[in-house]
Amino acid sequence: MSDQLRVNWIRCDAHGLCAELFPERITLDEWGYPIVDPTPIPKELRRHAERAVSQCPVLALSIERIEDPPRPPR
Repeated sequence: MSDQLRVNWIRCDAHGLCAELFPERITLDEWGYPIVDPTPIPKELRRHAERAVSQCPVLALSIERIEDPPRPPR
């Protein structure tokens, strides 16, 4: 299992705070909406992700637990 950032597009108002707090995984498009890196969040960046989620003024950002894809047999 791993964690991934998700944006609730209905709630997002393009404040851009998430990109300021977590630039390692979030950039902004030309209108200020987040572009989120879909790769799993590594342990060393987890605290940064949690901070960005907790500071979102409209609670549009979340961390979702995803199942890792099955590994192919050898």
